[in-house]
Amino acid sequence: MCPPPIDLRVTSQRTAEPGFCLAQLCQRDSLTLSAEAPVRKAAEMMRTHHVGALALTDPEDPTRVAGVVTDRGLVIHLLAQDRTPQEQNIGAFSTVHLIRVPGTATVHEAVKAMVQHGVRRIFITEPNGRLMGLLSIDDLLAHLADELSALSQALRIGIDLESSRTTPVPSSGDSGGRMYLAMHEP
Repeated sequence: MCPPPIDLRVTSQRTAEPGFCLAQLCQRDSLTLSAEAPVRKAAEMMRTHHVGALALTDPEDPTRVAGVVTDRGLVIHLLAQDRTPQEQNIGAFSTVHLIRVPGTATVHEAVKAMVQHGVRRIFITEPNGRLMGLLSIDDLLAHLADELSALSQALRIGIDLESSRTTPVPSSGDSGGRMYLAMHEP
């Protein structure tokens, strides 16, 4: 189980701390479609919901994810090969080698899995192995951007604090140079 989020008082929607895990970051409302559905239905769902991937379910067991289809996969394996969508089921263009990472894993582990397998999306699983959600490279970039923004804010606060603790002191023999005196805190 992931530790509870720590309030960092940063204006970010995501919380970032050493114990942060993928269960807090993944998209839990992943869209699913039967692998036997027509290609056009998959494309319509992607367009309607503004997503680039669908989890495909086993036609005999709709609770089991049997593959994933991406917008890029449709372009490369369907459109670029002059196949017509009307004559194909979406399962023919899916990837069945699903990359699964536990929800307790870290962002670093998610990045490592994506690099190792050359994928842009991974499935996040619960401790019992069931699907928890989907994590995309976009989700990771948004999270990392939030982290960088927090670091930038820390720098700005540090500079402001430093400025408030130092005051210019005129130097007697210097014609324009200034010395600064730092105020010491107890």
